[in-house]
Amino acid sequence: MRAEIQNVVDETKQAITLLRRHLDWDQAVRRLDWLNNKAEDPTLWNDASEAQKLMRERQQLDDGINGVRQLEQQLNDNVELIEMGEEEGDEGVVKEAEDALKGLKTEAARRQVEAMLSGEADSNDTYLEVHSGAGGTESQDWANMLLRMYTRWAERQRFKVELLEVHDGEEAGIKSATLLVKGQNAYGWLKTESGVHRLVRISPYDSNARRHTSFSSIWVYPVIDDSIQIDINESDCRIDTYRSSGAGGQHVNTTDSAVRITHIPSGIVVQCQQERSQHKNRAKAWDMLRARMYEAELKKREDAANAEAASKSDIGWGHQIRSYVLQPYQLVKDLRTGVASTAPGDVLDGELNEFMEAALAHRISGKPDAVVDDID
Repeated sequence: MRAEIQNVVDETKQAITLLRRHLDWDQAVRRLDWLNNKAEDPTLWNDASEAQKLMRERQQLDDGINGVRQLEQQLNDNVELIEMGEEEGDEGVVKEAEDALKGLKTEAARRQVEAMLSGEADSNDTYLEVHSGAGGTESQDWANMLLRMYTRWAERQRFKVELLEVHDGEEAGIKSATLLVKGQNAYGWLKTESGVHRLVRISPYDSNARRHTSFSSIWVYPVIDDSIQIDINESDCRIDTYRSSGAGGQHVNTTDSAVRITHIPSGIVVQCQQERSQHKNRAKAWDMLRARMYEAELKKREDAANAEAASKSDIGWGHQIRSYVLQPYQLVKDLRTGVASTAPGDVLDGELNEFMEAALAHRISGKPDAVVDDID
């Protein structure tokens, strides 16, 4: 076996060992057996809330254990294929198995990052807000591009996506929008995306074809379940209703069905216009406000370096976490980790995992942000 491939095998084995250790393998297997037996108990669903909690734990353990077993099996199978191919002089078989091993190494690394999504709310669904910065049509169009980018990423992950509210720009793009992303570890994956995102391109709205820099911000906060109690004094809140914007039919456009809630002490503002009913939008907005308050509490517990929320920063120079350059060259660069891509079209089409994995590993390490030069 070539030295390069032997290194791939060794690194994959090391990743599998770390995954087993993280799961506390023997204890995890025993716990999964117990949960499987519990799932067959007809009295389990007498307490629906507890049953859902146990079934969620069961699914997480099952995914983790079976994932490790599949990695081990595929690793052994491909090592054997290489040995057989070398004995028989079949270079095609060897090449195919080597490519499979490289893919396994990538998958093992991805699972390592996912295994570290063990924060208090990492497994939850999440809200994602997009806000355009100063700059009118340019930044509003950029905000719309980011909305599409995260929608495409979520679809690639097979997550469900709901557009809760959107405020259209005057000429193009959006001023703001809120997505609800539903899926296992949705918040854990997306939480490192909070921050200011910078775009450099030749403006399609400039008749002189000049290069423009635009800024938009992303805020990510987790959906909370009924087991998490967040007390909010309604007297501290201002509730406004307004007409929904965007698509939705005659009823949406002519009645004050959209709801905005402002928590005056903290300055937190949430809004929802997804439903045709003002009552349903109000209930959803209260859920969003509780989630924002919970996220603020989580932030207080985190490392001070990560404590500042993106939407409380200026949406402009000096605050960006990632830059996307489309002209005169093409490059996307994360300013916290240094990870870069020369295919911004793919990134804007939802290929974000490389950036997210690096940011998660960086956050988990507890190290300060790397000194990374921005790009022009």
